[in-house]
Amino acid sequence: MLLHVRAVLTPEEVSRAREILSKAPWEDGRLTAGEQSARAKNNEQLREDCDETRAVQKMVLGGLQRQETFFSAALPKQISPPLFNRYGGSSNSFDNHVDSAVRYLRNGAGRVRTDVSCTLFLSDPASYDGGDLVIEDTFGPQRVKLPAGDLVLYPGTSVHRVLPVTRGIRVASYFWIQSMIRSDEQRRLLFDMDNHLRHLRSHFGETDPGVVGLTSTYHNLLRMWLDV
Repeated sequence: MLLHVRAVLTPEEVSRAREILSKAPWEDGRLTAGEQSARAKNNEQLREDCDETRAVQKMVLGGLQRQETFFSAALPKQISPPLFNRYGGSSNSFDNHVDSAVRYLRNGAGRVRTDVSCTLFLSDPASYDGGDLVIEDTFGPQRVKLPAGDLVLYPGTSVHRVLPVTRGIRVASYFWIQSMIRSDEQRRLLFDMDNHLRHLRSHFGETDPGVVGLTSTYHNLLRMWLDV
């Protein structure tokens, strides 16, 4: 499932995040890439252990907590700490690659199976040319370039790339989710059912017999498929 989640961060939060990141210690993104990714990767990223990373991580995680759509779609068991990258100048692209199946957290803090990949855009799309996130899908390549503060969520199994930035600077946050529902197909079915249930509740109320029955079916499917 590929999903656009709107307004994860407010305009004020985006502005503050960009201010913090403008003074951050960026470094060559290839320093932390795997063997395959290092050959495709040509960007900058922020060190995981710096104050700027920690400050904006807190903002991103706070924004996710407010997002009902995000939780309904991802059903997160664990979210890896958000990271940050920058594209522009001579470090301006990331060719086709697949994210590693497991993200090992710093200082032995555990690991996250990368069921779902997320990119949260922090730059105004009018401020840079190129930089589209291209996600290979069964329907063909999907190009994504979202307003600042919006997020795209997509399967961690997808081949994807970032097209060269030819003007300006593209800054984003990226992170991975280990879902309580390992299967992308099952997550999609539960997300669709949850959306329809919200619609029915708004029209018929929580105690309508049909709403109660479908809510029971949703939770029984969730119980059957949960990986906790």
